[in-house]
Amino acid sequence: MDDIENPDVARAYQSYPEDVRRRLMFLRQLIIDVASETPGIGAIEETLKWGEPSYLVTGGSTVRIGWKKTKPSHYAMYFNCNTKLVDTFREIYSESFKFDGNRAIVFNKEDGIPSQALRHCVALSLQYHKLKHLPLLGA
Repeated sequence: MDDIENPDVARAYQSYPEDVRRRLMFLRQLIIDVASETPGIGAIEETLKWGEPSYLVTGGSTVRIGWKKTKPSHYAMYFNCNTKLVDTFREIYSESFKFDGNRAIVFNKEDGIPSQALRHCVALSLQYHKLKHLPLLGA
């Protein structure tokens, strides 16, 4: 938690139960790694949107992560519902992920995460405005 520069974001992570926090911190690191390893993606901004940790880059679409008390065994990675991101992910990775409408990939705390597939989804989101005109976002 020491590497989170935004104190509001750090407090948001602290508000989650320990087991959820570990899972969300894994997602956070995955997003940061994808941003730093993908050519053409600039600096990533870590902030809060709707009270949840959110990640933005110039030319990309926001990636947000969170957990809801109403569904304690699930946590999610959220995408802008006004994009074709989740529809594209569903087309490519219908066997790998569970989805919530056109806004989220939902994870069960008991299941593993297909990291390579998720990294691809995050990369597409962080480059969305460069790719949105391409069929299946160029995937």
